[in-house]
Amino acid sequence: MALTAFERNVADAATVTAALNGSALGSYWIDSVTRPTYPALDADAHADLAIVGGGYSGLWTALLAKERDPDRDVILLEGGRIGWAASGRNGGFCEPSLTHGRSNGERRWPDDIDALDALGEDNLAEIEATVARYGMDVEFERNGSLTVAVEPHQLDWLGEDALDAAGVRALVNSPTYLGGDHDAVGALVHPFKLAAELARVASELGVRIHERTPVRALHGTDLVTDAGAVVARRVALGTNAFRPLLRRNRLMTVPVYDYVLVTEPLSDAHMASIGWQGRQGVGDMGNQFHYYRLTADNRILFGGYDAIYHAGRRVRREYEDRRESFERLASHFLTTFPQLTGVKFTHRWAGAIDTCSRFSAFFGTARGGAVAYALGYTGLGVGATRFGANVMLDLLAGESTERTELAMVRDRPLPFPPEPLTTVGVNLTRRSLNKADHHRGKRDALLRTLDAVGMGFDS
Repeated sequence: MALTAFERNVADAATVTAALNGSALGSYWIDSVTRPTYPALDADAHADLAIVGGGYSGLWTALLAKERDPDRDVILLEGGRIGWAASGRNGGFCEPSLTHGRSNGERRWPDDIDALDALGEDNLAEIEATVARYGMDVEFERNGSLTVAVEPHQLDWLGEDALDAAGVRALVNSPTYLGGDHDAVGALVHPFKLAAELARVASELGVRIHERTPVRALHGTDLVTDAGAVVARRVALGTNAFRPLLRRNRLMTVPVYDYVLVTEPLSDAHMASIGWQGRQGVGDMGNQFHYYRLTADNRILFGGYDAIYHAGRRVRREYEDRRESFERLASHFLTTFPQLTGVKFTHRWAGAIDTCSRFSAFFGTARGGAVAYALGYTGLGVGATRFGANVMLDLLAGESTERTELAMVRDRPLPFPPEPLTTVGVNLTRRSLNKADHHRGKRDALLRTLDAVGMGFDS
């Protein structure tokens, strides 16, 4: 078994501990912004459209619903605070892909892949236009992305116009880089600011937003909350990794925990040592991959690699502080950027990703078309949730559009099995992915079987 780049050059354990000491458990993104506050629901209510979920999916649905019909009465219910979950904890990579990369989409929907790519690029352009139209302070940067090879076998996976080691290191200076692809299309955002600004704009357009109002049940199109019922003509569900309100979706997703670190602001000398003048988002090519980027004040966000599932499909606060994962990330950070030894991490956190078996969102309706849902973004929802919001609104309107005619929208992924089979299956798959990373990317019988039935994953 071959060692990976992160095992051949392991950071000193004392250095890792020193880098993590004093870090706060909590999202840097949320801590860096004054949170907006919206009242809890305190009485029964009526609406033309009720939206469940105050993350990107629900907030985009609310904003777009009012843009389509300013007279529509829209109410949005969030069980916690706006943007507190995945929308305030992700890396802020706003990608054009709707399918978790072209290869994933091409494998599943070859006849639609060109249309899906075009729709994804249009969707990203419309996000940028919305940010400009409403003066949204979200730190939107169209800096593109770098996909870097850190193992020799990964060089074969790069495109025809790939950069060699010297070329990619001229953009971002890491001794681990052997080559890379540069894509100029992608964008970065401050993820929590995006959620907060979507809420601001939706509220200004007339959407009634209620925080700390968990929806306990859905009866027809009536939503049951602790404060009373919300009677709605139409309902859109954007519950992400949390327990779905529709029984048909109970086995469709699993919450997988992703872990993230953020450094203190880098000095001018540190910035000079790593280059990165183009401020691109970066991801490496392992099955267990890392993603990283600069913040507006030149911190480095460094996340990924571990993807931890806890038995029972539970989302719990105690899962967020996993010392083993943070120490591994810190070590891999110092392997990637040894010139930053001595830099400290100020924040560490985790969040649950709504993972489905095809690794990109799925859509549908219930209750005679009066309820729509979009779930399963699997970590690529910063941009794709806007597309999903439009799909839900199309479906609720009973409209046949280019979006609703896509096989991606019409198809449903395979469900995960009930427990304990899901726990066994997820852990076996993680073991096989790890083995592939240590065997020049070669996929074993389990991974080949999952590929054949449409449940295969590579980064």
